[in-house]
Amino acid sequence: MTAHAPHEDTIAAVASAPGAAGIGVVRVSGPRVPAIAQALLGRAPTPRYAHFAAFRDAGNHLIDRGLLLHFPAPASYTGEHVLEVQGHGSSVLLDALLRRICELGARLARPGEFTERAFLNGKLDLAQAEAVADLIAARSQAGARAALQSMEGVFSRKVDALLQALIALRVHIEAAIDFPEEEIDFLADPAIARQLHTLRSQLADLLREAQRGVRLNDGLRVAIIGRPNAGKSSLLNALAGTERAIVTDIAGTTRDVLRESISLDGITLELADTAGLRDTHDPVEREGVRRAHSERERADVVLLVTEAQHAETDLAWLHDLPSGVERIVVVNKIDLDTANAHAEQRADACWLWLSVKTGEGLDSLREHLKQLAGAGSGEGAFSARRRHVSALEQVAGHLDRTAGVLADTHAGELAAEELRQAQHALGEITGTYTSDDLLGAIFSSFCIGK
Repeated sequence: MTAHAPHEDTIAAVASAPGAAGIGVVRVSGPRVPAIAQALLGRAPTPRYAHFAAFRDAGNHLIDRGLLLHFPAPASYTGEHVLEVQGHGSSVLLDALLRRICELGARLARPGEFTERAFLNGKLDLAQAEAVADLIAARSQAGARAALQSMEGVFSRKVDALLQALIALRVHIEAAIDFPEEEIDFLADPAIARQLHTLRSQLADLLREAQRGVRLNDGLRVAIIGRPNAGKSSLLNALAGTERAIVTDIAGTTRDVLRESISLDGITLELADTAGLRDTHDPVEREGVRRAHSERERADVVLLVTEAQHAETDLAWLHDLPSGVERIVVVNKIDLDTANAHAEQRADACWLWLSVKTGEGLDSLREHLKQLAGAGSGEGAFSARRRHVSALEQVAGHLDRTAGVLADTHAGELAAEELRQAQHALGEITGTYTSDDLLGAIFSSFCIGK
């Protein structure tokens, strides 16, 4: 990671303010922390020791009483001198204390600036820094556990191992380029092909884990599609456990995307009920159909609700989906058919038979959705973001092109350039390669005090 010059300013923010009955925390980081700590305490503080102190303003009037802790650089969260002042949780008292600290030489921190400084000072890599925000925003126990794993560096270590393997392959290929006059074609060495095959396999595994990490972090986005009156809205209501969507026998009742967030055993699902897919002259319903098609394009899972007599025909709505989108065919209304409820795996999708009306087969659907969302992923599951998945997909594209170049032309320079770009894309995940715009976008989404 590129070394960064130390910050010359000192920042402060209310890091925790649970209310008047609780404890409020003001966090300070930067070079002026020792002087600020001494001014608040009346003497130089003992490092990493909780001092009970009376905090006073410039006129020596009492602001509050609480604890003061000083963490000297570099053994702190940010890698700088850090001060934490704990007082009563009243917003009035915390504001007064924050004003006093700013009078002593600090400025108000921007969102995410503490974690940004931790990243710039090498205390966290970028994936770990993002996991801090993911942990704070976690909406389920599974998501919180996954974010903790990323904070501990599980994802980063996997990325680094892949990066080292990629660099080794790049060195091998570039060394072969240096001997163009030799009769031996070093680029045809089977060792290079084996390295590339292993690297692509490891990348595919990591990409699957990262996609699962996104689902644990963001929740599983499920688009419910199908022809009118197939039972889409009834299925949404059944999964949500409430009469969220209007259900009638009139085709075209649902004309817009109806969203509902539900939790299945700690796994978050974002359901989207869409308008029935059909040709229509009604301009409002036609817009609903357009939005239904748009929704299925951005979903993690497309759940096609159909009936036995229409199932094979309705499969056409699953054929042009983006790669990586999970497909589930739900054959509804088995209570009206002689077929038994069952499930099967086919090449085109997972098929499930159920009856929303009677509830038969619903548990199988719930279980399948939970598994797709990451349930039962184990202790090694980590959180990830969509930018991580995008970066890994870019790496996969570069490796695919490297394999093609080596197989068709043995053009070492082209293969080396593809690997260089793959290394750059992989480095963007942990911050080995970053741009100021990327850092600004990431840390601006953090809360104040982190």
